[in-house]
Amino acid sequence: MKRILISNDDGIHAPGIKALAEGLSALGEVSIMAPLTEQSATSHSLTLYRPLRVKEMGPRTYAVEGTPTDCVLLAVREFLPERPDLVVSGVNQGPNMGEDVIYSGTVAAAMEGAILGVPSIAVSLASWEVFDFAPAAAIARAVAEAMLSAGPPARFLVNINVPPLPLDQIRGMRVTRLGTRVYNDAIVKKTDPRGRAYYWIGGAKPSWEPGADTDFAAVEEGYVSLTPLLLDITAPAGFDFLRGLDIRIP
Repeated sequence: MKRILISNDDGIHAPGIKALAEGLSALGEVSIMAPLTEQSATSHSLTLYRPLRVKEMGPRTYAVEGTPTDCVLLAVREFLPERPDLVVSGVNQGPNMGEDVIYSGTVAAAMEGAILGVPSIAVSLASWEVFDFAPAAAIARAVAEAMLSAGPPARFLVNINVPPLPLDQIRGMRVTRLGTRVYNDAIVKKTDPRGRAYYWIGGAKPSWEPGADTDFAAVEEGYVSLTPLLLDITAPAGFDFLRGLDIRIP
């Protein structure tokens, strides 16, 4: 029997993780360890300066007062009696495309699984307005089943974005690269009743530059985007530039 660990960044009570657990249950034994509260945009942060408390929510289901990365690390290293065969994170409410994967707690949970040597999947519903997670959960199940059957490399990581369409209207799947996000973020400055300034990081919904082979283009055209991600973010193209700099030790 295959063992699947599920996590997310929207929290243990999010409808996306419930749909994912239901969708993957037919593939093997599912365990859930997810944040107690929403942890969106926490990236790959670990909780180091306070204790982590874990609440059992049901059979093989745990909520952690911490980040998505905390959850996967605790599950694999401490709570699960056996190492999982697959880590699946999601289903996230909203897209995780382009540079947003750097900020995403959803992707970070899957990345932690890959770092620990477990093939991993991050899956997102590319909409903030659509709340039907069943199609995205079905896509996640199909990808998970194929990956488990094929036996991917231990540190394999794929980021999935599903268009907000009924399953019978999704046109297919594309293997893509990350697109380039156009940032419209803004800093909103406010003043509290004592006259002290405070700030909100906000802005308009993200948009992306066009590119035929990108995750954004695939989703816009009604396709599921499958983007393999690297754990090694070294940029070999920068080697020659750095070697050519006239840098002298003072």
